[in-house]
Amino acid sequence: MKIITDEHCTGYSCLGHPERPLRVLATRQRLRHQTELPIDWVAPGQVNDAQILRAHSAAHLARLDKPEDFDADTPFYENISDYARASVAAALDALKAARAGENVFSLMRPPGHHAMPDRAMGFCYLNNIAIAALEAVATGASRVAVYDFDVHHGNGTEAILLDRPDVAFFSVHWYPFYPGTGATNVGKNCFNYPVAPDASRAAYRATLARTLDDLKKFQPDLVAVSAGFDAYVHDPLTQGVLVVDDFYWIGQSLRALGLPMFSLLEGGYSHDLPELILAYLKGVAGK
Repeated sequence: MKIITDEHCTGYSCLGHPERPLRVLATRQRLRHQTELPIDWVAPGQVNDAQILRAHSAAHLARLDKPEDFDADTPFYENISDYARASVAAALDALKAARAGENVFSLMRPPGHHAMPDRAMGFCYLNNIAIAALEAVATGASRVAVYDFDVHHGNGTEAILLDRPDVAFFSVHWYPFYPGTGATNVGKNCFNYPVAPDASRAAYRATLARTLDDLKKFQPDLVAVSAGFDAYVHDPLTQGVLVVDDFYWIGQSLRALGLPMFSLLEGGYSHDLPELILAYLKGVAGK
């Protein structure tokens, strides 16, 4: 298993904000001290503006350097543009690793799937998964599937990838819930699988399975995963319904597709996040 992470990605924080450095720090510590999964640790490389501008406007890229908060959930941090670019670079490196036949996970912050073409929101500044998917298409992929199992709808990913014939977006999420989108399918290629916040664990898992069945029918040659762990029963933002074994099962089910695949960390705010990620990675690795 290859883990792409950057010691510097924990360098920004806001008191009381749930998207905090400990998410990555604690996960790195847990993964480094476990013995079940051999891990190759690597740092992200570089990203160029042309790769980012496939997904975002030039005005948005410039706005990241303006010292004003983006919304109530998404503060401005000093050098946030650099942190966001490093997270994108890790996503692009994860794409390369997947194409080389490796199991790979990007353990980075900030996350990305709420970042819209022209604005930051929902803790997200640049849309890592969408940029990587568009890079895959630009460099030879014919059919890319994005699978998003974060409990929040990936509205930014949907907006960026809408009606692209070579990419399909599959999202399982609570609805109605933040950010208020994802109630129905959109365009020709964005497929939403809303789950009621009061639905049972069995119903949630059945929806995850149905989404994967539909993803298979798309016949992708590459799968990009927005791996959010906030549907977890003890997540402080959601008090969801999934348990540790469900994240192992998700990883196992994605592995069973038999396709090149890479995963990027999105949400997940509980103290158990390191165990959830480890369970998912074991499923992906077939351990």
